[in-house]
Amino acid sequence: MNGQQDAATAAVPATMTVWAQHRYGGPEVVAAETIDVPEPRAGEVLLRVGATGLNAGDVRLLRGDPLLVRLLFGLRRPKHAVRGMDVAGTVVARGPDVSDLAIGDEVVGELPGGGLAPFAVAPVARLVRRPAAVSRVDAAALPIAAGTAWQALTLAGALEGGRVLVIGASGGVGTFAVQLAAHRGLEVWALTGARSLDLVTSLGASHAFDYKAVGPGSPELAPDSLDAVIDIAGTAPLRALQRLVRAGGRVVLVAGEGGRVLGPVGRMLRAAVLSIGSSRGIRPLAAKADPHALQELLALVETGAVKAVVERTFALSDARDGLAHVDAGHTVGKVVVVP
Repeated sequence: MNGQQDAATAAVPATMTVWAQHRYGGPEVVAAETIDVPEPRAGEVLLRVGATGLNAGDVRLLRGDPLLVRLLFGLRRPKHAVRGMDVAGTVVARGPDVSDLAIGDEVVGELPGGGLAPFAVAPVARLVRRPAAVSRVDAAALPIAAGTAWQALTLAGALEGGRVLVIGASGGVGTFAVQLAAHRGLEVWALTGARSLDLVTSLGASHAFDYKAVGPGSPELAPDSLDAVIDIAGTAPLRALQRLVRAGGRVVLVAGEGGRVLGPVGRMLRAAVLSIGSSRGIRPLAAKADPHALQELLALVETGAVKAVVERTFALSDARDGLAHVDAGHTVGKVVVVP
């Protein structure tokens, strides 16, 4: 660290042990290695990591799947070797001209990567202050999952008193989507696994069904009975989803299955075709980092209106096991890594 940084940087070591990957693959390609602690550049701060939330996106980048993502994140290996995008931590050093945050500030935000480490560099523009009443673990569960749920409901456009169906309601995005929809005064219906029915109901769903027994086209889900569908699972036929919503209603695609090369792009293109001339639109969601929404979400957690459902925490020394747990695809709520 250079001498112009704040005095608190004297406590920052020169090196650290991180979990890194230098090729695409499963959790087995991630290994512990020692690297230099990075210095924050202009517009950045260095965080002492307090908690890192894992997401499906971390697994996508881990595997480089679909192949299309490699055009943006690295053809042969990921540009950012250390996974972990959702980070809550303490500011321990500031880059040149950073004045919005001070040493010791507790913050949370969505980073480009680097969270599976004791220290991580973060763009100031992506960070918000963490309220003292919100734990680091809960805060680290919010940026991507809760932010995506927030943006999906906004895109759906359903008004208070409307009825929304959340498909894939027990995952990270789903548990937040159910709560946020209920908080906005919507009647929430949900499809989830059998083991999560009680959980989803406790989060605010008035009707919850086992997705193996009930789906689009089942008697329980009548045509023209919904104002919006939030499809997180990404496996239901698009026409079946479109038939569920009333005229003026909207289907929002948060995720989707697809081929090895293009992933969900083909499904998105089909959605665009089906929406032409229809009063029942299908809209793919391109979620992005939204610090303003994150600040609103932290306030909701602080007041108890929304809670982070954290299925498991893993020690940083077991971070590879945490990635493997998410990679298995059956996480209820969120997985968070803590040092």
